[in-house]
Amino acid sequence: MIKRLPLPLWTILIPILAWLAYFAMSLNLGSLFIIALIAGLIGSVLAAVHHAEVVAHSVGEPYGTLLLALAITIIEVALIVSLMLTGGPETTALARDTVLAAVMIILTGIIGICLLVGGIKFKEQVFSLNGVSAALVTLTAILVLTLILPNYTTSKPGPFYSPTQLGFVAIISLVLYGTFVMVQTVRHRDFFLPPDDSGDEDAHATPPSKKTAILSGILLLVCLGIVVLLAKAIAPDIERTVINIGAPKSLVGVIIAAVVLLPEGLAAYRAVTKNRLQTSLNLALGSALASIGLTIPAVALVAMITGMTITLGIDMKATVLLLLAQFTIMLSLATGKTNVLQGVVLLVIFATYLFTIVMP
Repeated sequence: MIKRLPLPLWTILIPILAWLAYFAMSLNLGSLFIIALIAGLIGSVLAAVHHAEVVAHSVGEPYGTLLLALAITIIEVALIVSLMLTGGPETTALARDTVLAAVMIILTGIIGICLLVGGIKFKEQVFSLNGVSAALVTLTAILVLTLILPNYTTSKPGPFYSPTQLGFVAIISLVLYGTFVMVQTVRHRDFFLPPDDSGDEDAHATPPSKKTAILSGILLLVCLGIVVLLAKAIAPDIERTVINIGAPKSLVGVIIAAVVLLPEGLAAYRAVTKNRLQTSLNLALGSALASIGLTIPAVALVAMITGMTITLGIDMKATVLLLLAQFTIMLSLATGKTNVLQGVVLLVIFATYLFTIVMP
């Protein structure tokens, strides 16, 4: 008698095949192999979403969403730092562009889609206003201090911080993010729980066993690792395509950020279709906070060790769009209820952000 696997076979098999395909890249198997890499990338993203949901169900909210956000951000930071160390002076703005793209994708793209889909399916959805307010006030402070303030300091001309300023901003970013995590998981954990989970079947389902949760946790890291490596591997092909169509090179960062955020985006989408908007917002806002709150300190440390100059300040166009996105999402989530209108407005801002990258 064949023993039943604790997890679906495809969620185990696809990441393994994706890793094998990645190590086979050195064989130069031709253009069709790129299609296999993309298929492995998409399959690994879907597998990561499944394992993230298993882990989240095992540890409960908001720890599950926090673990997924931290796992993706740590791997994202590793990718940025490795590209910086191997790319030389041309990568001085890489962290800024990637963080900005990630934040805009999350705030206007992922949340916009979730609010639109949730509004269409359920008309109105509710969430805990206290938790969302805590995340947004922390995110606003970190965004302004890391991406906007460098344009107005005078110790060093241009959109740069001096080494001392960079160290200070890195520390306060960690303080802000660390305080948020403490509030989310210890002091005010109830702020981040769904206000009413009576209609959520998943919330009352039997949690997975400890062995299954540990296996899913390991496989989640395996999936996220290959997602980032494959994204890095196909980046040159994406860059050539972007250049061939005459689009700015900064579009490459947006595409790679979107690929890296796919697991969380899909997890947030699946949660909102089950009327779990609180989980979607925990995923999205937690990811945005982790992305900027951990990336900037890591990049600052690399810059101070290597002597590299890091460009942090964004231009005026990006500043206007970022502030518009932040202001709009604050208004959209100010009442504790959402509908399709907020989703449409956020998606319009996201479309404008993408359009102005291609047509600046």
